[in-house]
Amino acid sequence: MSEMVSINPASGERIETRAVLGDSEVDTAIERAQERFSTWSALPLPERTAALRGLASALRDRSETLARLATAEMGKRIAESRAEVEKCAVLCEYYAAHGPDFLVDTMVASDARRSLIAWQPLGPVLLVMPWNFPYWQAMRQSVPATLAGNTVLLKHASNVQGCAGALQEVFAAAGFPDGVFRNLAIGSDAVQQVIEDPRVRGVSLTGSEGAGRAVAAAAGKHLKKTVLELGGSDAFIVLGDSDLEHVIEQAAKARFQNNGETCIAAKRFIVEEAVAEDFVSGLRAKLEAMRVGDPIEEDTDLGPLAREDLLDDLHDQVSRSIEAGAVCVTGGQRIERPGTFYAPTLLDHVRPGMAAFDEEPFGPVAAVSRAADADDAVALANASRYGLGGSVWTSDRARGEAIARRLDCGCTFVNAIVKSDPRLPFGGVKDSGYGRELSALGIREFVNAKTLWVD
Repeated sequence: MSEMVSINPASGERIETRAVLGDSEVDTAIERAQERFSTWSALPLPERTAALRGLASALRDRSETLARLATAEMGKRIAESRAEVEKCAVLCEYYAAHGPDFLVDTMVASDARRSLIAWQPLGPVLLVMPWNFPYWQAMRQSVPATLAGNTVLLKHASNVQGCAGALQEVFAAAGFPDGVFRNLAIGSDAVQQVIEDPRVRGVSLTGSEGAGRAVAAAAGKHLKKTVLELGGSDAFIVLGDSDLEHVIEQAAKARFQNNGETCIAAKRFIVEEAVAEDFVSGLRAKLEAMRVGDPIEEDTDLGPLAREDLLDDLHDQVSRSIEAGAVCVTGGQRIERPGTFYAPTLLDHVRPGMAAFDEEPFGPVAAVSRAADADDAVALANASRYGLGGSVWTSDRARGEAIARRLDCGCTFVNAIVKSDPRLPFGGVKDSGYGRELSALGIREFVNAKTLWVD
């Protein structure tokens, strides 16, 4: 790869072309990150904390510019882009307030006069990040990693290099020294080379299952710590005693936020048979009322998919599911207009063995499976190789929590949409990856938990 191109998915027009860094430029960037690690990690923690507060301010100062850039490069609705920038600012403030407590020495009683765990940074960390949340995905690793004293090298997706460059500018504007956060404009073919570099001490990837396996293999060969947040096919379990009108409203949000291009979107709607017809009818009405259009317009409900190849893959999954027996209730085709728009789609009678159930449709497609009862719903929910998130909807909270505990995934929500929250650990199990981001667990992923014993 010699260049990276940003294309507006709402129009198909080219935004920008960027040159890919050469080997010597990559080497210089890694060397700078290593050199800066020595001084950055030695700074008193209050100074790194102050930098985070400055980062929150810098993000808010540039909120509208950043939001419009994200919408132009990957197609999310402008309101969602603004919310993403604000969420990043809140993340900075959260770690500025609570991060020092997560990093304070942990005293442990033993037969020593004094024994403790010291949480010490590792060094330069490589982040391999996707396009669908171009700011949030990168920030939710960069913020805790840099507060802990690490430096960060960001390998962002090629179609959102404008956002990646903007993040580097925001860190600089906030007063972070050069080399603490650096965007590496490189292609996927150069990632292994960076992982192999002995100066790079850890790798975090958010992306596809295939990319996760490749990064884990390369890092494992060199005995480097990894955190992987991969795909998801979250179950959205609707029990017969739920408030159906409210649940349908939330179901539409859970599936179609961010144009359906999110790993924690509800993808498999597992509904008790007693209320399935009403659920399908109500959700269909929501989908058919959606306004599909330019994501920069304030009244748009659904924007385009980020790239042409993603649209092709999604339509292939829908077509294969219908061929296998799924019923297309509405949608199921590309919208003929400039850009990469796909009609809001609802599939019913989806079963294991169909693409819409077994794979991860990454776009505006909701798949409904019918369950005989709650036990059957749990079995269907767990009949997936993915295990990122899931939700349970019922009027009985205690019953909902009991069922949520049975779901084989990293995060479960009762009567709420799955989301990431700085206060809580985020990550998956099975083919959805391993390790945790956010909260105290997230900041401790890329540190050395060093035992100190004094006698």
